[in-house]
Amino acid sequence: MASYADIAARNSHQSPEEAAAPQPPQIIPNESATASTSSLIDVDSQSVRTVPSDFLEQDVQTNTQQERIEREAEAAELREKAAVKKEKAKAKAHEADNWLASKIASLSDNQATAVVFANLAAVVGVSAVLGVKGWRLHERGALSWTNLGVGAAILGTVGLVQGGVSRYFSQARGNSKNA
Repeated sequence: MASYADIAARNSHQSPEEAAAPQPPQIIPNESATASTSSLIDVDSQSVRTVPSDFLEQDVQTNTQQERIEREAEAAELREKAAVKKEKAKAKAHEADNWLASKIASLSDNQATAVVFANLAAVVGVSAVLGVKGWRLHERGALSWTNLGVGAAILGTVGLVQGGVSRYFSQARGNSKNA
């Protein structure tokens, strides 16, 4: 093949061989390079097995199918045990609710009023302490989002407890006044 300088020196006249694109490499067919047929199943060998004529009517046809059926049975048994445990836990929780409601219902009116006022005083007291603490931190310039988050978490917890006590009181005292 000629160089660019050689071709330019001939006034860009190229022979047809030089103008043509290079030929792609040719693949020479070779029988020995083809895939071997030795890995194919020989139907005359002993490795081929026949199945009984009622194979398709059998409940379990393969080992994999048998293992799947066993896994499904184990899972169903575990689900059943979990459901029983869940029902027992629900019954215990209901029993505890009833016990607490009965204790609250057995309080006299004066005792119930005292408990309600103590609950209210606790909520107001905690709120006041947190408010004063927050104000002092603000005056010193030390109030941060962390402090605000802790205060909000404490107020949220107190609110949840107060809501739970109120719910039990309304449930227990409402039932005792209707009776």
